[in-house]
Amino acid sequence: METGWITHAVKNAWAKPALCGVYAEFDGPEGVAETEVERLMSLRIAVALAATIGAGMLMSTAAQARPDVVGFRGDYSPGTIVVKTNERRLYLVVDQDHAVRYPVGVGKAGKQWAGTTRIDGKYLNPAWSPPSEVKRDKPSMPDVIPGGSPHNPMGVAAMTLAGGEYAIHGTNRPGSVGGFVSYGCIRMLNDDITDLYQRVSVGTTVVVSH
Repeated sequence: METGWITHAVKNAWAKPALCGVYAEFDGPEGVAETEVERLMSLRIAVALAATIGAGMLMSTAAQARPDVVGFRGDYSPGTIVVKTNERRLYLVVDQDHAVRYPVGVGKAGKQWAGTTRIDGKYLNPAWSPPSEVKRDKPSMPDVIPGGSPHNPMGVAAMTLAGGEYAIHGTNRPGSVGGFVSYGCIRMLNDDITDLYQRVSVGTTVVVSH
């Protein structure tokens, strides 16, 4: 299931279209909400990652429960998100030798993609309206599913990617994470998208490879 429109539920809000078929509603003038989201939710990557390493090295829990700090090599700057489609894993680069690793669900056959983009929006508890492709495949699906609904495929948070088609988001189907399951978006466990959401900011580079 893909992001249609994402909505940040605010009483008496007005609407502003976003990417990935995502629909965001804000309670202020254009530009104010995005700035506020960044101010409240974004942490300095170096501080966040240092905290991750400190906590991660002390625990040996399953990837389904918490992200892992693992060895990682590649020509990426610290703070870059790297999605390896064939591995069904997302990596948040810590330094030239380490990354935080999360399991993800990725595009099913015919829906995969590769390239470099960036996060251009962050939304908590988004509502969702299915894009035309999903509605075509599942015409009985409602036009809007409220944020927080157990039927909402966005889960607890979503981060849209520049380019207009995809997002990194949570899920209402945790058993699907780790598979080739989506229309092209990157699907995470709700605990993991919550963790990643706090570690990265709008503008973070995202590299998707096969």
